[in-house]
Amino acid sequence: MTLTLTDVTLTYPDGDTRLTALDHITLDVPRGTLTAVIGPSGSGKSSLLAVAATLITPDSGTVTIDDTTVTELNRAEQATLRRRSIGIVFQQPNLLPALTAAEQLQTMAVIDGHRPATARRRALDLLDAVGMAEHADRRPHQLSGGQRQRVNIARALMNDPTVLLVDEPTSALDHERGAIIIDLITRLTHQQATATILVTHDRTHLTAADHITEVHDGRLLTSETGLISS
Repeated sequence: MTLTLTDVTLTYPDGDTRLTALDHITLDVPRGTLTAVIGPSGSGKSSLLAVAATLITPDSGTVTIDDTTVTELNRAEQATLRRRSIGIVFQQPNLLPALTAAEQLQTMAVIDGHRPATARRRALDLLDAVGMAEHADRRPHQLSGGQRQRVNIARALMNDPTVLLVDEPTSALDHERGAIIIDLITRLTHQQATATILVTHDRTHLTAADHITEVHDGRLLTSETGLISS
């Protein structure tokens, strides 16, 4: 059970030519492991996440989740798979102001056809898992930045995804709160058995990763044990 990108190339229009964002990328992320992706701005990290999330279809290559080649699905099928199998933790939590922490999560499950009572129980269990049980009925303006990010992570796990994609979750937090969030993501990756990709600029968080991948000019370099010298 893995997330696999195989020989993925992605280009964007750039005047009369095309700019290569991903250049024959191959990456395998087993379930229950966390792969950290690092690299300078503009190197292709966000494009890699977007392709893995089925938000962008690559020019060539395949993306496979478990036994499904998602790049062969139509847009409606990809949207269904994304809703049921992919959790995305955005850089900013983007919580809905009118909803409580529990309701942020419940909405995800109800959209997917789950009964409200079942969704409520699942939401409370996840909020407890991220240390937010006592804040379940608070709205975003009543929560700190770190607390909102915890709700963001719990929301991404609401539909029990196979894949968890995390984009710079600590960028708006101080180092101490950021370290807590990274520890939380690592623990949940192992507990929930997700195939997790974490994009980060903070190299102090890399000790939590099972694998580290550097992106340079759309190409990947991978190290099993530590950073790669450029």
